[in-house]
Amino acid sequence: MNDIAIVLDRVSPVPLYHQLAQQLAAAIADGRLAKGSYLDNEIDLAVNWQVSRPTVRQAMQDLVERGLLVRRRGVGTQVVSDQVRRPVTLSSLHDDLRAQGRTSSTMVITHDRVVADAAIAADLEISPGSTVVYIERCRSADGRRLALMRNWLRLDVAGGLTTVQLSRTGLYQLLQANGVRPHSAAQRIGAVAASPTDAAMLGVPVGSALLTMRRVMSDDSGTPIEVGEHVYDAAHYSVEMAVFGA
Repeated sequence: MNDIAIVLDRVSPVPLYHQLAQQLAAAIADGRLAKGSYLDNEIDLAVNWQVSRPTVRQAMQDLVERGLLVRRRGVGTQVVSDQVRRPVTLSSLHDDLRAQGRTSSTMVITHDRVVADAAIAADLEISPGSTVVYIERCRSADGRRLALMRNWLRLDVAGGLTTVQLSRTGLYQLLQANGVRPHSAAQRIGAVAASPTDAAMLGVPVGSALLTMRRVMSDDSGTPIEVGEHVYDAAHYSVEMAVFGA
């Protein structure tokens, strides 16, 4: 960080924190601040740039909100590595990663038949106590753990899937190969602090920001066939969507 030249105009109407954030963003964009590198602590940065600690903190927060930095409790502030940017479409993360030229790998944690609880049964429009296929997987991108995916599927569409298939191929591609055509989904995106279990699986500190996605997917006949509850490391994953005016 001491090698980054920061020049602040102290008589400009542009706030110092904004000037600082803009110059740091430029340094990230042109590689002077390497992706994955860590910044010095706020006190040292404030001394180095001759600004107040609140100014540094506000500039850092601006870059965090823009997805350029990530703060991890007990670890520090890090320049974000290339994020996986995923459009809001009815697609498999496995296929999206491959389309972006990334190396995707999957660890199947659980693949079993279980009894559906009331909430899952209601979403799948089956009787409570019915048997469903439950799958839990950890998906990595370029060797870095990115997502935990938990899925419940109707037995008639997923009963023939194998663990080996799930470790090598995206779920929706497997369903399509079996004659099931994913058609539409109700999806909700949110955020949560990483629990000890999810933090351990993703290799992040407890309390780290995770993006959440819950999806109920229906086939082309309108029958709900899958419930997905996924969490993603927010430091390396974002969702993109088009927004149109009224």
